[in-house]
Amino acid sequence: MKSRSKRYKSSASSITSETNNLSDALIALQKFDPVKFDESIEVSVSLGVDPKQSSQAVRGTVNLPHGSGKDIKVLVFTDNADEALAAGADFAGLDDMIKKVKEGWVGFDVALSTTSAMKEVRSVARVLGPRGLMPTPKAGTVTDDLATAVKDVKSGRVEFKMDKTGALAVLVGKRSFDHPKLLENAQAAIDAVSSSRPEGFKGKFIKNVHISSTMSPSLAIDLN
Repeated sequence: MKSRSKRYKSSASSITSETNNLSDALIALQKFDPVKFDESIEVSVSLGVDPKQSSQAVRGTVNLPHGSGKDIKVLVFTDNADEALAAGADFAGLDDMIKKVKEGWVGFDVALSTTSAMKEVRSVARVLGPRGLMPTPKAGTVTDDLATAVKDVKSGRVEFKMDKTGALAVLVGKRSFDHPKLLENAQAAIDAVSSSRPEGFKGKFIKNVHISSTMSPSLAIDLN
C-alpha cells in the first residue's frame, strides 16, 4: 500500500465533513498544508454513462473565466504557418510538424488544425489520440479561424474527455488563485460537464464530484 506523507495525512485529518458545497471545499483546500510549488487544482467527475457505448462518450471544452494559470503551448497544423505564429501559436506547420510528431515529439499541450490540413494530420492519430491531443471538430480544435482558436486556448479554454472508466478531470486553476476566481472557474467547469450529457441518455448523469490539488487529498462536493 502506498505510504502517504505527513503533510498529506495532516491535510486529510483536517477534513471535517463527508461532503461540502463548492465554496467551502475550495476554502478548505486552500488551507491544506502547502508544498513548494503552485499546485494545480482539478475537478474530478464520475459519470453514470456506459463508457463502452460510443453514443455515450463525453467530451467538451470550457472557457475558464479567469484562465487556467498554466502556460499553454499550442501547435497548429496548417499550410499557413506565418498566420498561426502571428496569432500566438508556439509551433506551426504541416509536413514538418507531422514529421516531428511521428518521430515522437509531443512538446505541446494543445494541437489545433485547419480543416484542409486534417487529411494529413490523421496520419499521426495513433500518436496524438492516446494522449488526448488529436484535433477534433467536437472539441473545437479543428477550425479555420486560427486567431480566435489560439486566443481561446491561451486565455483559458480547457478540454475535458471521459476515460475508459467513465470519469474525467478538468483543470480549474492554481492554488494561488483568489477564492472568488477559483470558485467561478470550478463552477464553469461543472456547468460545462453537466451540459455535455449525451443526447437520449437516461439515468443519473453525474454520480459524484471531487476537487483536489496536485498533492492533496480530495474533497467530495455536494451538488445539491
